[in-house]
Amino acid sequence: MAHLPIRTLVDLGDAVRGARHEQGLKATQLAARSGRSRDLLHRLETGRDVTTGALLDVLRSMGYSLRLERPGLPTLDEMRQRFAGDDD
Repeated sequence: MAHLPIRTLVDLGDAVRGARHEQGLKATQLAARSGRSRDLLHRLETGRDVTTGALLDVLRSMGYSLRLERPGLPTLDEMRQRFAGDDD
């Protein structure tokens, strides 16, 4: 999985879903592997709030960990994505 800046819960959900797809896992498989419910995984992947413990269980079950970084200025690619389609 590429290094993606995660600044929102939606970003986090997209990253988790992408990692799950890269590993060829169905949501029910990941839920069972992590010991969490399918509903919790759905909430996580759609950018809704879940507990830190639940997040860590899901990440760990896919071989990922959580790392904190100080946010910097947005990258050029992030700015392009943010303003894509703005013709004003």
